[in-house]
Amino acid sequence: MNLQQLEYIIAVDTHRHFAKAAEACFITQATLSMMIKKLEQELNVTLFDRSKQPVVPTEVGVAVIEQARVVVKEAARIKQLTDDQKGGLKGHLRIGIIPTLAPYLLPLFLSSFLTKYPAIQLKVIEQTTDQLLHLLATDKLDVGIMAIPLGDAAFKQSHLFYEEFKVFVAAPDKNLQKKYLVPEDIDVNKLWLLEEGHCLRSQMLYLCELQKSQARAHHLDYEAGSIESLLKITELNKGITIIPELATLDFDNNKANKLRSFKPPVPVRQVGLVTYRHFIKKRLLDALEKAIVESVEKHITLTKRKEQVIPAYDAV
Repeated sequence: MNLQQLEYIIAVDTHRHFAKAAEACFITQATLSMMIKKLEQELNVTLFDRSKQPVVPTEVGVAVIEQARVVVKEAARIKQLTDDQKGGLKGHLRIGIIPTLAPYLLPLFLSSFLTKYPAIQLKVIEQTTDQLLHLLATDKLDVGIMAIPLGDAAFKQSHLFYEEFKVFVAAPDKNLQKKYLVPEDIDVNKLWLLEEGHCLRSQMLYLCELQKSQARAHHLDYEAGSIESLLKITELNKGITIIPELATLDFDNNKANKLRSFKPPVPVRQVGLVTYRHFIKKRLLDALEKAIVESVEKHITLTKRKEQVIPAYDAV
């Protein structure tokens, strides 16, 4: 048994296809199949059910592949340790970020981070929380930037900042002209939401203590895929929505005048870094955390003070 064989079975599990796995490993399919067959003979087990398409691991294969991921990551840790002793930060960092953070947070730190650490190569993708967790668990991402806490002990979570929720009011409603609002002030029949799959949607529903079925249907049933779309549809229909503070940084005076704050204890979302177990790029993660916190502190008012944290995941 060797590391190469373990890498090959991980590749087949990731791609669920021998030819695609071989291509990803830069070897021929025949070589990959032969190496995996040798491993199966050594262990006296069958790791993959080859009769199915896409190919799937057997029951024992699932356990072996999970352990193989641990072994390969621990082996990579040795290289990471030696690189760390050589000085400057370098390497690859694959970052995932939720859509309700990406357009507002990335511009605050990304350029300066790349300038400060030119030897770090970043890959950034934007996906919903469920998708990011899957990519982290299958080693297709190193770290996720998302709302926490999560209810899964397999993921390590570190706090970055608290972000205040604001009410965006396009509706001509006297109850919403007050300086500070409480959730009870919001008419749920005028509330516009993001589409299913966004944790921000769940937080909005949790905050207003409602299920969409409790509200009367709009004449237009529209669930936005982004905060920008959400704001436009809310203005068009003279409605109400709830957005995080970072999304308001570039508001002009007209939009800023439509913002209302919640009465203390202010509802906030907690934003953090999420990694899967056996994560090895600790120094890169520390540098990323520092860059994000320093950039955010310059722009929003609530970064350390915990108020009323709205659950991030499976809130409703």
